[in-house]
Amino acid sequence: MFKTLKMLATNEDGATAIEYGLIAALIAVAAIAAFQLVGTNLSSVFNNVATKL
Repeated sequence: MFKTLKMLATNEDGATAIEYGLIAALIAVAAIAAFQLVGTNLSSVFNNVATKL
């Protein structure tokens, strides 16, 4: 029984999965912010070109 408890206490698989989840969430938030910024700027460029035509 002590061997099992010791093994559970030193197991880091769950912590690793949580870390990967947090990294994936951070990347997703950064990607969404970048896409919104690029989309706004791209829309402005197309409107400018359409006006000049």
